[in-house]
Amino acid sequence: MDTIPRAPLGKLLTVGEVAERSGLAVSALHFYETKGLISSIRSRGNQRRYGRDVLRRLGIIKVAQRVGIPLSEIQAAFTSLPQGRTPTVADWQTLSALWKDDLDARIRRLSLLRDRLTGCIGCGCLSIESCPLRNPCDRLGKEGPGARLLETEN
Repeated sequence: MDTIPRAPLGKLLTVGEVAERSGLAVSALHFYETKGLISSIRSRGNQRRYGRDVLRRLGIIKVAQRVGIPLSEIQAAFTSLPQGRTPTVADWQTLSALWKDDLDARIRRLSLLRDRLTGCIGCGCLSIESCPLRNPCDRLGKEGPGARLLETEN
């Protein structure tokens, strides 16, 4: 965080103003800053000041999180954005293209789960060995003993 001269402070936003305009808690702004998703500069009094472009970045973060994109992927995507200016429509198109395939795969998995869920629970077995949703073709049994993280599957 750089210290800035006194004159341009009127054009920048305080952490409270950003929190109010974005609907986020100040602690969330600090968290996003520590993760490198947004940045601030420091006043001579060591107070955070944000450029107005931070509001668009926060909007992108909120939309991306709402559809389930992890912060690490948002952070990686933000490296393609220029610092110090508001992201444009073209920037958003670039980011959304990065996430499209992943979102399409999630939609397919969720649709499959939705379509098979009632039958699976309706059968009453909830068998870890034979459940086509939790362990198709007893794939986990073939991997050997021990716990498996099913949520990391593609």
